[in-house]
Amino acid sequence: MKIPIYQVDAFTSRLFAGNPAAVCPLAKWLPTETMQSIAAENNLSETAFFVPSGAGYDIRWFTPKVEVDLCGHATLASAFVVAQCLKTGESEIHFHSKSGELVVRADGDRLALDFPSRPPQRINDVHPRLIEGLGTAPVEILAARDYLVVYNNENQILTLEPNMDVLAQLDRFAVIVTAPGNNSDFVSRFFAPSKGVPEDPVTGSAHCSLIPYWARRLGKKTLHALQVSERGGELWCEDRGDRVSMAGHAVLYLEGSIEVPV
Repeated sequence: MKIPIYQVDAFTSRLFAGNPAAVCPLAKWLPTETMQSIAAENNLSETAFFVPSGAGYDIRWFTPKVEVDLCGHATLASAFVVAQCLKTGESEIHFHSKSGELVVRADGDRLALDFPSRPPQRINDVHPRLIEGLGTAPVEILAARDYLVVYNNENQILTLEPNMDVLAQLDRFAVIVTAPGNNSDFVSRFFAPSKGVPEDPVTGSAHCSLIPYWARRLGKKTLHALQVSERGGELWCEDRGDRVSMAGHAVLYLEGSIEVPV
């Protein structure tokens, strides 16, 4: 059986930057094991699958190793596929997910994601090997789904050389590192080696925690963010209380089909 596949570079306006996501529109769900195998074969940080459901789509996301509950860049990529490749003519795209309803709207030449806010909190039970894994002591450690580790400046984020073997042993889904930006409100990087993603190029779900943290710290609701991975990505963000908005560009890289055993 053939199914369509698209590869989209998300949170960037140019090819070979941002975060590449595979997107597979489906008429009906494949077995979970098959979708996980496709994601492993793609070997990208995320592969998204969606099926029509009412006035929107049910969506699921897989890393090469596990299914995840929320993914920003692959949702942006999926909305791009719906709007630009499938050409459905929808002004708003509604996705139904394990994290609730996610709405994507046009924002000029960008797409804006409406996601749940996940404010990080200060914690006392920090894994004893977290700082060892990062190699440099931070000024603050918080957590929501992920560890949120705060440093003084952008250069510290750029020069981190984490030990992925150590970070893979931690007790949270992933580690976000962040600091004030030189040419943006804040910068970040994201590490999830235990989930098959040593460093994610641009991470929408991480900004569900980054946006409320920096909005509170900087005393402003609208923020400009850079994820300073090797590929790099750019997000225009807004804190909306129990929701956050993150907007970015997307670019189509590949369109084709894959063979799936029946």
